[in-house]
Amino acid sequence: MVRHGGFARAAALSGIAALILTAAGCAATAPEPAPSPTVPVYVSTYETPAPTELAPLRGTTVPAGSLAHSAIAAKVDNHWDARPQVGLESTDIVYEELVEGGITRYVAIWQSTIPELLGPVRSIRPMDPDIAAPYGGIIAYSGGQQRFVNLMQATPVYNAIHGMGDTANTFFRTDSKRAPHNVLVKATEVVAQHADIPAPAQQWAYSLDAASSSAAKEGAPVSAIHYRFSNMFDGSWTYDPDSQTYLRIQQGSADLDSSGNQLRATNVVVLRVGVVDDQGVPKTLLEGSGEAWISTGGGTIHGTWSKASQTEPLQFTDDRGFGIRLGAGNTWVELVPTRGSVEFTAAG
Repeated sequence: MVRHGGFARAAALSGIAALILTAAGCAATAPEPAPSPTVPVYVSTYETPAPTELAPLRGTTVPAGSLAHSAIAAKVDNHWDARPQVGLESTDIVYEELVEGGITRYVAIWQSTIPELLGPVRSIRPMDPDIAAPYGGIIAYSGGQQRFVNLMQATPVYNAIHGMGDTANTFFRTDSKRAPHNVLVKATEVVAQHADIPAPAQQWAYSLDAASSSAAKEGAPVSAIHYRFSNMFDGSWTYDPDSQTYLRIQQGSADLDSSGNQLRATNVVVLRVGVVDDQGVPKTLLEGSGEAWISTGGGTIHGTWSKASQTEPLQFTDDRGFGIRLGAGNTWVELVPTRGSVEFTAAG
């Protein structure tokens, strides 16, 4: 029995040892646990965009601070001997006004793009202070009756006048045109000389583009705008759907810039204005209010213009009294006398 019991215990111990060895063997050959999946580290590539702002005289989006300089306006000749003018294709705003002899001249304004040269410039007229004053900056012209020069110099605008000491190196007569239609201005140099003059305030409300303007969304579809300043002078604008701009025509012919391209505008604003005789000089009356049509993106909206004072900008409201938004881009303003005429050709 003892021998049997000892044998039993030995067998049991042997079995336990075998189990331990088997377990050890199993442990030794068991596969390694699968590694935990690697979680990728997220690295952002987002870069904060550079700040932007609106060009004050166009409503287009530009890098912030890129237009921190004054506007330059000029009294630009529109006599046929002055055409094609220099720099008109890069204007922000152009006002066309009646002068002596039934013809027109321009007050053109640049700020978004200052051309190297502009002109030809001519003499100042009595309504020009009311046009130029809200923009501040600089106005370039070739002189004029002293009473009109005095009015212009009384505005908050720097007067750069041909023949004066401060313009001796920046105004010159070009050989490519006949006098008196040949005075050009080195515009970039003039602006650089007056770096202390600030940028102009935004004048008008703008939509993102022509298609979202008040006229395009709420106005009547119009394909052409015809106007007459006098028995001597008329013009028109024809809408080009491909570019969403209006192409300029004077007295039946395409109005071309100095590169041979037809002048165009994103917005055409027609204002009916009173004109009085100021000792033989037509004077457009711009303080007050009157009838207006604003054309953008192939649509024309009717409304009212108003100007509270010389230094206040023009305001445009529709027939319900709501402000009118122009399309982002350049603007031509036709100051058509009430004795003149305006006609619109319906689209389609």
